[in-house]
Amino acid sequence: MSDLDLENAANPGLLRRLAAIFYDAWLIVGLWLVGATVDFFIRQALGLNTDGAHPILQLYLTLVPFGFFGWFWTHGGQTLGMRAWRLKLFDQQGHAVGWRAATVRVAGAYLSAFALGLGYLWMLVDPQRLTWHDRLSRTRLVMTRKD
Repeated sequence: MSDLDLENAANPGLLRRLAAIFYDAWLIVGLWLVGATVDFFIRQALGLNTDGAHPILQLYLTLVPFGFFGWFWTHGGQTLGMRAWRLKLFDQQGHAVGWRAATVRVAGAYLSAFALGLGYLWMLVDPQRLTWHDRLSRTRLVMTRKD
């Protein structure tokens, strides 16, 4: 038995997806700023060079989106932006998403974005309205009902 009947689930449009991304981007930028600030003060206190990002900070900046999205998607299927725009993530069988699918989805979303957004725009021609990262991770976003 699945958590969701995918046959009858409403697919979100591109603008709704982008709006949720916009909301979540602010949260990620906040996490990046906290990390960069902590890094700056630690390096300053230790008398190290504070110009530019060193490998540990670069790793932090890269991993924050994986941790952010991965945690939210594996703990309820919604980020805060997705909750605001009534979106929820499921696997192809309508079950909750695990860490493997969440990690593949984040990496696929990077690919979708870095290809000049073509991975997102793909949903406009896809018969199931899926993006590249939906396909790669075998997941699907659906609209939730108003509470």
